[in-house]
Amino acid sequence: MTPVYFDNAASTPLAHEVLEEMLPYLRQHFGNPSSIHAFGRTTRSAIEKARKTVAEIFNISPSEIFFTSCASEANNQAIISGTRTLNCKHLITSKIEHHAVLHAVEYVAKNDAVKISYLQTNAKGQINLNELEQLLISNPQSFVSLMHGNNEIGNLNDIATIAQLCKANQAYFHSDTVQTVGHYQHDLQNIKTDFIVGSAHKFHGPKGVGFIYVKGDNKIGPYIHGGSQERNMRGGTENVAGIVGLAKALELAYAGMQTHQAHILALKTSMIEKLKIAIPGIQFNGDCENCTTSLYTVLSISLPPSEENDMLLMNLDINKIAASGGSACTSGATESSHVIEAIQGDTNRGTVRFSFSRYNTMAEVDYVVHVLKKYYVS
Repeated sequence: MTPVYFDNAASTPLAHEVLEEMLPYLRQHFGNPSSIHAFGRTTRSAIEKARKTVAEIFNISPSEIFFTSCASEANNQAIISGTRTLNCKHLITSKIEHHAVLHAVEYVAKNDAVKISYLQTNAKGQINLNELEQLLISNPQSFVSLMHGNNEIGNLNDIATIAQLCKANQAYFHSDTVQTVGHYQHDLQNIKTDFIVGSAHKFHGPKGVGFIYVKGDNKIGPYIHGGSQERNMRGGTENVAGIVGLAKALELAYAGMQTHQAHILALKTSMIEKLKIAIPGIQFNGDCENCTTSLYTVLSISLPPSEENDMLLMNLDINKIAASGGSACTSGATESSHVIEAIQGDTNRGTVRFSFSRYNTMAEVDYVVHVLKKYYVS
């Protein structure tokens, strides 16, 4: 069996078409986009063309898109620069957000005297929108940061409804949309968020480039200082090839979205059914078994207590299967996942996250189920 890559929530393979689009900007078009000569004008034009492509996909103005090094930077900019510039002294989030959000939240609480409220989550990792509404009513001009799709357990939040609640209560809404950009439609004329973010390597683009959407009437300050790039919003020479690749990858993702969704959803649905038959006592973390209320790209499973659990990811790797125990950003840590802890998962059970892309196959699903059955069924 050739190696199976089921860790696409961590990073996706670069699409061939994206690489081809990037190559000219790694070879002959090397000018600094801040330079006024022809070399610089060529790369500046490529950046602005990419910005226009991204903006058209989200139905917004190009002036509302700013390119960053990654989504973690974009999340930090939204939360830290956003709360400061917009003078928000209360921030609402949940304990199952990505660490790029949680650590930024902790930073503003410590350094900027911002009060933090964490929404409760139930055993499936779902938040209570009534609790959110009450907090918004009690705390005018709050800053809300809630992700669209959870990177570990796959839960989807109703960001359109959250955005409406925030607007009705004069609050600002930032959503970490890393796992859903390129996989779901985001018409920002209908979904009234103030900030969303994306990272190219989550939708078959290059690593090291992302973006932040800042709603036009929200004037926030820069997060990285040192230059006038990105209309004075981010100091530093732009990653031209990366930006070009991001736009191409996003374009491809949205052009083939329905086909990709159907293919990947079939993989996930099949894997759920086959695992239920193959491994008695298997459970599914969060809401990921429900394919309509969770990411179609993510499946987080909870395996029965076994001495095999300590070696679970290593055994998969030995069998040429790439998967994850949770977020790739914490995969080197020895402590358990903060998301699984927040939903009070059983630490005696083995947790593994499989995440799919358009390049995966049903044969790979069958192989993974076969390998897991070998370890968990005597």
